[in-house]
Amino acid sequence: MLGTLSEIIPRAAARFGNKTALIAGDWRFSFHQVEEQTNRLANALVASGIEPGDRVTLYAPNSWEWLIGYYGVLKTGAVVNPINVMLTPEEVKFVTQDCGAKAILASADKGEGLLDVKADTPLDEVILFGETAPAGARAFQKMLDSGDPEFNPATPEPDEMSTICYTSGTTGHPKGAMLSHTAVLVSTAMTAMMHMRTGEDVVATALPCAHVYGNVVMNACFLYGATFVLIPRFEEILVLDAIQSHRATMFDGVPTAFLYLLAHPDLDNYDLSSLTRCSVGGQTMPIAKAEEFEARFGCPILELWGMTELAGPGTCNPLYGLNKHGSVGIPLPYVECRIADNEDAAKTLPAGEVGELMARGPIVMQGYFNNEQATKETIEPDGWMHTGDLAKQDEDGYVYIVDRKKDMILTAGYNIYPAELERVISGHPAVAMVGVGGLTDEVKGEIAKAYVVLKPGATATEEEVVAYCREHMAAYKVPRAVQFVEDLPKTSTGKIMRRQLKTLENT
Repeated sequence: MLGTLSEIIPRAAARFGNKTALIAGDWRFSFHQVEEQTNRLANALVASGIEPGDRVTLYAPNSWEWLIGYYGVLKTGAVVNPINVMLTPEEVKFVTQDCGAKAILASADKGEGLLDVKADTPLDEVILFGETAPAGARAFQKMLDSGDPEFNPATPEPDEMSTICYTSGTTGHPKGAMLSHTAVLVSTAMTAMMHMRTGEDVVATALPCAHVYGNVVMNACFLYGATFVLIPRFEEILVLDAIQSHRATMFDGVPTAFLYLLAHPDLDNYDLSSLTRCSVGGQTMPIAKAEEFEARFGCPILELWGMTELAGPGTCNPLYGLNKHGSVGIPLPYVECRIADNEDAAKTLPAGEVGELMARGPIVMQGYFNNEQATKETIEPDGWMHTGDLAKQDEDGYVYIVDRKKDMILTAGYNIYPAELERVISGHPAVAMVGVGGLTDEVKGEIAKAYVVLKPGATATEEEVVAYCREHMAAYKVPRAVQFVEDLPKTSTGKIMRRQLKTLENT
């Protein structure tokens, strides 16, 4: 395995040369061309004052420029700070101030907002994708044109920080997870091994490259010589067209992506026979939908689990092994997982009991940037990290996510887990997608409410959904209300935002 992320592209160019490395819309790049373009950017960044250890922010949707920016920054020895493209200028201001970013690379449409906040940040450079840029910014293409195609990449120590990824910030300000080169490389290499990713693959995804899951998918392609088909954003037609036209062997996505694909009225008109396996993560995948996917797509779907603080996946169902639907699989090689007692984290619970999932190993973050208190609260002195996920393990060591601690609904003293209800309701033949949230109740404290998106042309009533639930779960778990909606609030990666479900009230 390589020691640093800066070595990925040079080695890939040496091994795979003129093979197609990247397809992004009408753009195609060979491994040699990616090497040259990242060298040009690295030279231009160094000329502008970027030094090893400096932080450089990436703020853009999926594009070839994002990928060149990522590897170009890493070649200089700087620390890359990929951020969610949905952040507002005010949120970008906080992140760049917090991590002390020296430069930011962004899509042109973000330029005006960035220039407005630049004076209040440590940013020396605002670099915008495209051939031109307004006053106060630099044009990305001009930097590429000015940079020399040869560059000697920096080689930091493997345990040095490579990346600062900010958490979603569901409460208070987001926190910057510091990831070493080793953490990202181990998560990438071991995920690739579990999926059997090779140079024979054509991998399509709309996962944001800025997200740790999408980042691992991207890095694995360049580590092992696969062709990376980068879809700018998730739209069913874009995904189906990409799989069919490029004969993709893999598609990686979050559960909602697969649910949308399954519900698309033209799905059966596409030739998706090239797919040999798919991976899904980000939230739990309903068993009924996983089985429906495999029946209609004709290939296995491998569920995984991970988080920002783990540099990507931490557990995965193996391709060459038992694939247990409903489970997020087994720990990656070099990674340990255990279920801890909610009241005493030092106590490990036996198989079948629900507690907090904890993880330990080289993929665990170094801590939160400039936040020692949060780091101490998250990582125990012996290296075990609190994930905040409630889970259980079976006798084979497979992990089953029950829910996020913060999403649990407490109804008259009973614990109700939205993920469990979502899995059951997804099995209803009329349901395309569902999100479950808690509502305040004067008598019970909280009650569960299901927000249901129906399949095109399908019909169902609240009474039918409730009756279906009663057939498949204990009475106290059955949602006390059902609302049919056109869509659900989601993050940029496609995760259902349970805390935003209340905004659908009375819509």
